[in-house]
Amino acid sequence: MDRLGEIRSGFLRELSEAGTTASLESLRVKYLGKKGLVTAELKTLGTLPPEERKAFGQGVNELKDAVAEALGARKDSLRNAELRDALMAEAIDVTMPGKHEPMGRTHPINQTLARMIEIFTDMGFGVEIGPEVETDFYNFEALNIPKDHPARDMQDTFYISDDVVLRTHTSPVQIRAMERLTPPFRIIAPGKVYRCDADVSHTPMFHQIEGLMVGEDISFAHLKGILEAFIQKFYGKDTPVRFRPSFFPFTEPSAEMDIGCIFCKGSGCRICKGTGWIEILGSGMVNPRVFEMAGYDPEKIVGFAFGLGVERIAMLNYSIDDLRMMFENDIRFLRQF
Repeated sequence: MDRLGEIRSGFLRELSEAGTTASLESLRVKYLGKKGLVTAELKTLGTLPPEERKAFGQGVNELKDAVAEALGARKDSLRNAELRDALMAEAIDVTMPGKHEPMGRTHPINQTLARMIEIFTDMGFGVEIGPEVETDFYNFEALNIPKDHPARDMQDTFYISDDVVLRTHTSPVQIRAMERLTPPFRIIAPGKVYRCDADVSHTPMFHQIEGLMVGEDISFAHLKGILEAFIQKFYGKDTPVRFRPSFFPFTEPSAEMDIGCIFCKGSGCRICKGTGWIEILGSGMVNPRVFEMAGYDPEKIVGFAFGLGVERIAMLNYSIDDLRMMFENDIRFLRQF
């Protein structure tokens, strides 16, 4: 029993000196482990005379419980102290000046696209979207471009299979819209399109906005009025506009629209190739064949369509001379917008 008292005294002395949870664990192993001092006393129980075993066993168990309880209390105390020290070390001084995190900018293409959509929706156009992976029917045939049509050579198409393509324009959306909507209506179809082309003025993926207005009493004058209004809202009221005859399989008659060069104001420069004009979009009255493919009666329904390249509008708006800069994600370029 004297030996148990010595063990208790030694334990209490070492416990008072334990300053970390790691040293506390070592202390637990020393006294309560498989080869610990208290455990060793329990193993001697069988060597004692029978009349002494009960009192000695009771004393060892009381010592074991006391050691375990003291270790647990000390462990909680040390954990709280360590947590308090960690929190103090990691505390944030709210009086210190903060670090400046630069704000991100909206990409110039997205800025331009948002402005274009805003102008057309202000004129009553709804917004339609469609799949970027299209069938040959919607991308070509329903737009009066059969498989043997030479206009397919102009498209530089990415073919996934014989009948599935990455859409080359957003015009398929107008076919899907006509299948679902009842005239009169007016819509725009913004989105990404894909063509096998890449140079200073072309990329394999770019953005377009297709416009469509369908009804019973729609003329080329409506087309000209809406497009002129768009250009004047986007580039300013004094921007000159002209229309030139052109050809597109899905419109008849067709026209391309030019605006007065916004860089040289019509005097001639490198951007407009000395002409004073810049091509901006293609347009025309919807070909009756397209209406037939959509299930409309071309004797009753007429309309017009137009298509704008968003990157081209953005390049003119921000005086960017290389389209590839739009997609390189150079932070020096993007910070300008």
